Amino acid sequence: MLPPTLPIFPLPNVVLFPNVFLPLHIFEPRYVDMVGDALKGDRLIGMVLPRPGWESDYEGRPPVYAVGTAGLITFSEQHADGRYNIVLRGLAKFRIHGEDHSRRYRVAQIEPLMEEPSESERAIIRAERQRLESLLVPQPTGRGVDPKVPPSMSDEDLVNALAQYLDLEAVEKQALLEREGLVARCRSLIDLLEMKVMLEQTRWSSGTH
Repeated sequence: MLPPTLPIFPLPNVVLFPNVFLPLHIFEPRYVDMVGDALKGDRLIGMVLPRPGWESDYEGRPPVYAVGTAGLITFSEQHADGRYNIVLRGLAKFRIHGEDHSRRYRVAQIEPLMEEPSESERAIIRAERQRLESLLVPQPTGRGVDPKVPPSMSDEDLVNALAQYLDLEAVEKQALLEREGLVARCRSLIDLLEMKVMLEQTRWSSGTH
């Protein structure tokens, strides 16, 4: 269970998903402080995506999407100048309800959003896995994903890993994160990939590649 408050790290172009790993290099002083405090406590950091237009207020507190993912620091290495290399493992989604402005870094009041699938939902995702994997073959341009997905990876982990690691726009990843439940995320990911394959095939056949 997540605590009622979390330090949040608004990072452009990065969306963390549950049970997926994310390496980070932390160098801004306020976030160095955040990591140091987290390491002294529960080692939790909430990753959130800034909303469009964040560039004008990056040094301040630009608006962020309300749904993010709490990550556990599973590895940390501090350099002599204070910078950190860390690895987060996504734990669970949360929704922001407010912020505490008393610290140098941002701290949010949050509500956990748990996504433990039922057996019937697991069966649906299992059935969709082959369809999902079929979309990962390289396209005619030579761009694409290695279709060899480890068979040992669980269906739920596969959906979240693809949502995080595929070459998608950050807002597309955020939309996937915000889907309610893994079945909805899986189906939305399939729809998104099918659309991209169709667009790529259209460009290829029209000679605009």
